[in-house]
Amino acid sequence: MIYPNIDPVALSLGPLKVHWYGLMYLIGMLGGWALARWRVARSKTGWTAQEVDDLLFYCAIGVVLGGRLGYILFYGFGEWLADPMRIFRVWEGGMSFHGGFLGVLAAMWLYQRKYHKSFFELTDFIAPYITIGLFTGRLGNFINGELWGKPTDLPWAMRLRCEEFVSLCRDKLGLPPGTEWTPPLHPNQLYEALGEGVLLFILLWWFSSRPRPRMAVSALFLIGYGFFRFLIEFVRMPDVQLGYLAGGWLTMGQVLSFPMIIVGVFLMILAYGRSPA
Repeated sequence: MIYPNIDPVALSLGPLKVHWYGLMYLIGMLGGWALARWRVARSKTGWTAQEVDDLLFYCAIGVVLGGRLGYILFYGFGEWLADPMRIFRVWEGGMSFHGGFLGVLAAMWLYQRKYHKSFFELTDFIAPYITIGLFTGRLGNFINGELWGKPTDLPWAMRLRCEEFVSLCRDKLGLPPGTEWTPPLHPNQLYEALGEGVLLFILLWWFSSRPRPRMAVSALFLIGYGFFRFLIEFVRMPDVQLGYLAGGWLTMGQVLSFPMIIVGVFLMILAYGRSPA
């Protein structure tokens, strides 16, 4: 298959350019908010529509600030030192889920102080809706033509023109000058959209549709995301500025995801070792 090389600019209004990457984040946040409002209106969750609306605001701030700062800290610190203004050019890509996740946790801490809800009551509630943003965010990565997987001969692999993806061909694949096409590559972004987005959403939506012990839904999110991300990283090319961290296979994404699995298992054991809240 040939990568369609989608224009990253969705809409141009004079000097204002609306990029698909940012638009995907917006769609994900609004999609999660709409679904949360729908569930609140149709089931006894103990939440009001106003609380959901305010929660969207807190989560949006946490995702954007945490995601960008996390990327700079975990993946692009050297690039930021060389170009400090790069931190503001979000439309070029460069958002870290793990940073966004920490940002949302910080936002939840601030939110629970205002609404006097327990921390895990918040995280259990929002866990299924985070996957909507994960799905659209990975679609944004695909549109941006970033985060490609390793070469493969699978029938759905994609080729890219080297003249349009110079750094990919030169830095990651090491192709000689004049090479016209990349070898077929895993569409890693779509794998992550399917795993972290679609499959994890189905799992969490089903699990949270019945009363569960406090922390259990949050625990399942940590285990599920950590598992899918750790697994898919095996076919993803590492960030060129980091490479493999150990053993010729360990990536930063795996290093950051493994603790999520461990904490998730611990919380699940703790949740089912006490009476449902």
